[in-house]
Amino acid sequence: MKLILKFFLRGYLNLHSHAAAKLGNSNNSSSFLKATTTTLLHTIDESEKESYVAHINSYLRDDPFMKQFLPIDPATNALFELARDGVLLCKLINVAVPNTIDERAINTKRVLNPWERNENHTLCLNSAKAIGCTVVNIGNQDLVEGRPHLVLGLISQIIKIQLLADLNLRKTPQLVELVEDNNDVEELMGLAPEKVLLKWMNFHLKKAGYKKPVTNFSSDLKDGEAYAYLLNVLAPEHCSPATLDTKDPAERANLVLEHAEKMDCKRYLAPKDIVEGSANLNLAFVAQIFHQRNGLSTDNKKISFAEMMSDDEEMSRDERCFRLWINSLGISSYVNNLFEDVRNGWTLLEAVDKVSVGSVNWKHATKPPIKMPFRKVENCNQVIRIGKQLKFSLVNVAGNDFVQGNKKLILAFLWQLMRFNMLQLLKNLRSHSNGIGKEMTDSDILKWANRKVKSTGRLSQMDSFKDKSLSNGIFFLELLSAVEPRVVNWNLVTKGASDEEKKLNATYIISVARKLGCSLFLLPEDIMEVNQKMILMLTASIMYWSLQQSTDESESSPSPSPSSVSATPEASPAPSVNGDEDSSISMSGSAVEIFNLSIDDAASDTTVSSTQENNNDAGLQ
Repeated sequence: MKLILKFFLRGYLNLHSHAAAKLGNSNNSSSFLKATTTTLLHTIDESEKESYVAHINSYLRDDPFMKQFLPIDPATNALFELARDGVLLCKLINVAVPNTIDERAINTKRVLNPWERNENHTLCLNSAKAIGCTVVNIGNQDLVEGRPHLVLGLISQIIKIQLLADLNLRKTPQLVELVEDNNDVEELMGLAPEKVLLKWMNFHLKKAGYKKPVTNFSSDLKDGEAYAYLLNVLAPEHCSPATLDTKDPAERANLVLEHAEKMDCKRYLAPKDIVEGSANLNLAFVAQIFHQRNGLSTDNKKISFAEMMSDDEEMSRDERCFRLWINSLGISSYVNNLFEDVRNGWTLLEAVDKVSVGSVNWKHATKPPIKMPFRKVENCNQVIRIGKQLKFSLVNVAGNDFVQGNKKLILAFLWQLMRFNMLQLLKNLRSHSNGIGKEMTDSDILKWANRKVKSTGRLSQMDSFKDKSLSNGIFFLELLSAVEPRVVNWNLVTKGASDEEKKLNATYIISVARKLGCSLFLLPEDIMEVNQKMILMLTASIMYWSLQQSTDESESSPSPSPSSVSATPEASPAPSVNGDEDSSISMSGSAVEIFNLSIDDAASDTTVSSTQENNNDAGLQ
């Protein structure tokens, strides 16, 4: 019997491998079997599925492309089938965080070929990372196959980000009412959105006379009493004594939902979900109540103080970029507020160890929660020591600067860590290809980009990563076109003469780069204002993708034909913009590209120096 099963599995895998090769699927057959087996171990929460389907039907019903497929029937697997081409997930990301994806970059046809699907999923996953989703264990193939637990998990994260988007002082300064004095505002700023929501709920429950603190969105809400008190204080005009008088939790849950409906709250859950303590659906429901009626006052003095706490725009963009980048590394900690969450040193140690594996001495590190302040200093001192070993510029920077939350020095360190990570990736790629392990420099990246654009016969060049001519985006569109000729639809490109045209180009650049496979965390404004750091990372990411394709091609086929294409889980060759052309693929990149990289060890424009705090730029120029 075992022998028959063995031959059956071998035959099945051979058949699947043959079919996958025809579809351009680079995943090997054994990984397919392993993944499929893993999928069978996961169960789907039908209540969550029904709730997310209702959310999608509500928010995308007027979308010009999606409305032909809506409404989705939650009783079927239509959700997972619809997610297989990637369009739904891309659209949902834009609902959660508007304008994250330039929809001109999405492949929208009724029937997509494998490359077009792969591109949509690559765009989706890179964009999901860019809004704060954790996608470490999700790949393109998981989405192509519509694996229910992974698709539902990603949709859950996207919807959660949408529902919790306003739970911060920048978006809702009235939240400052939740703290009793100004000294607690920083603590409030450091809380995760879910914690802020719980704090808001307990604030109102205390006013309503509810004695038990709510510490979670599951067991503490099962009896429905907390909901009854919350809604009575927020919307007393719809209050009913029967809600608290009833002894049946299911009946009380039903009355709670009826009360919420009178407040025009979207129904994210059924009575049984409250009784059973569904954490995700309860969180969504409480967030919806907050959006509909937060019950906070408009004390002008407090609100003006909260607004004063916000950072300048460029610092906020840098904080956002580094926070999302750290979360994309797959560390166990999740960063909600960069300047607060790194002060204990642990999160920084985790990030450093991901970038420079084995550099952290975990025996000398203290894991949160950390009560003793000197333990935080010890963690941060180790971060500084490793930074100096990696040749970061950290003159007069001490661990206590991080513990104290020195924003400029924290940003300066993280910029150097992010830059080091990218340069190491490029160095390792080149070393893997030709055995040369010499350091990669900013100058190498600059020369590569100029040479790449010039090789296509175009005249655009950049003098440095702070070249103001880059603000119109034309150079980067030409660079993207040079690494993959079919990826840019020049009919959509503007001259970049006005700010509006520049923003259109910048938004398109970011989405096209993510569609190829570049992991980016910059914003269109970073291109428009020529933010030197982000311009370097954009160029380096495009270079990394291009050389990665070159390496894959040289390994898979020593003598590639002009029509051969290497498809990887992270990125795929771009189809024609309209999806109908059968244009030939220009193999402009090859392994020769890596061999010919000229090395310039001179200091580049982007060398960072984190010196004394009284240095105005603190190494951020």
